[in-house]
Formats: sequence, structure tokens, C-alpha cells
Amino acid sequence: MSLGFGGAFLLALAGQAVAGCAEFNNQLITDGLARVGFLDYLTTSDFAVDVTENWQSEYLQFFLYIFATVWLLQRGSPESKEMHKAGTESDEEQWAGAHAREGSPRWAGVGGARQAVFSRSLGLVMAGIFLLSWLAQSVAGVAAYNAEQLRRLQAPMGWTQYIGSADFWSRSLQNWQSELLAVASMAILSVYLRQRGSPESKPVGAPHTSTGVEG
Repeated sequence: MSLGFGGAFLLALAGQAVAGCAEFNNQLITDGLARVGFLDYLTTSDFAVDVTENWQSEYLQFFLYIFATVWLLQRGSPESKEMHKAGTESDEEQWAGAHAREGSPRWAGVGGARQAVFSRSLGLVMAGIFLLSWLAQSVAGVAAYNAEQLRRLQAPMGWTQYIGSADFWSRSLQNWQSELLAVASMAILSVYLRQRGSPESKPVGAPHTSTGVEG
């Protein structure tokens, strides 16, 4: 899975770079400026902001999904825990602390701060990548915005001004709403629809009310 999706990611990124370079050069020609080469385009703030604004929204989706599904449930969805398991669950249910098993990660059984961090490490890493990607988007975004301002002979703005600007929040929110819609759709559609052989779906013959059951 990691190799398959990793390869698809690289192909999509390459395609975005080619299409983005063509679009960027079309805009430069419209503004009466010289075209840039493909490798030069890869170092521009325009390419960086387009990439990072998508990355941050994806990792926001994963972060929210990982943390929210600890408490939020969806009856009948394989994406949800069973209805009686809301919350962080006991050490026995999580094979943690004194209930760690042979083969459990070492930090799962040590207790204290290390176990507390390890038990939330997936969500924390996703949150960290989201925040770093969002920061990178803001830095690349203000550079791209100011480059456009200068081409129009208008005054640039500082980073603190930019993170309160319509451009920054439009870029962020247009991605967030699509990610949240996709998650909400998956949660409810997986109650009634099936995909044979997929772990994201219930077994074909499972009742619609079956919760937390994967095919």
C-alpha cells in the first residue's frame, strides 16, 4: 500500500508541476513578462504554496479523524468503533500498561509519560505535520502573493498581515471544507453501501446496523 500510493503520489506531484508550470508561464506572458523554465518553476513560491496548501488540509483531515473518532461514533459504519467503546478505553482493551502482551511496543507497557505520549503518537505526529505544512503554506503564500502584487506595481504585505488576509484563509478553507465533506460522506455512505474485499467496507451481507465491522 505504501509503495502503491507513494508511487501514485509522485506521479500526481509530477503532473501538477508540469501543469502548474504551463499555467504560471501563461500568466507571465499575460503580464508581459518572460517565461521561466521547468526547474526554475519548481523553486517558485507559486509551486510551493500550491503543494503545501493541499498537504496541510490532508493532514488536518487525518488529525481530526484520528482524534475525533475516539469519542464520535456512527452507528452502522465500519469507520466507527462499536457504540459502547466511546472514549480512550481501558488499558486492558488497549493492551497497555500491565496488560501489554508479548510483542507489544516497549513504550506500551512502561507507563507514565512515555506511555501517554506513545498512546497518542499517531495523532500528535499528524497534528505536527499539519501545523508545519500550514506554516509552510503561509510563508510560501505571502511570497507568492507579494510577487503578484509587485507585478501589478502594488505594495506587498508582511507575513503577519498575510495570515489575516482573505487570500490565506480562502486557500485554507476551500481545502478544509472538501476534506471534511469527504469524511462525512464516507462515514454515512459506508453504513448502507459495500465494497467487496475492502477493509473500509463492511462485509457484503452485514446488516446496515452493524458497527465497527470490517470486510
